[in-house]
Amino acid sequence: MFKHFFRLIFLLFTLSSKVVFAHAVVTETSLNIDPVQAGKTRQVSLIFNSRVELALSHFDLVKKGDVHERLKVDQGQKRGEVIVELPALDPGEHAIRLKVFAADGHLTEDIIHFFVVE
Repeated sequence: MFKHFFRLIFLLFTLSSKVVFAHAVVTETSLNIDPVQAGKTRQVSLIFNSRVELALSHFDLVKKGDVHERLKVDQGQKRGEVIVELPALDPGEHAIRLKVFAADGHLTEDIIHFFVVE
């Protein structure tokens, strides 16, 4: 909850300031709108506040037991959109660990937690 609060404060500060921030920050995700169903592959949309250099970025699925699996990603149609391919997953908590480079080369690391439902 605090993570989302700080993101909101950061975004409000960014929008109200004339200072330009160069880090690629996730501002929206389809995980909040449409839950991931167990046993089905799924595309997830992540919207960043700037363009992401996919060739220099990493997106990993984190499963129970801290098991990491590299995820396939593609550029989306919207500015700053990245489409992440999730494999079929078991119910429970999972996460996407991302390490992204903004178009200007600034590095951002984040973890997006989500639940897979029956």
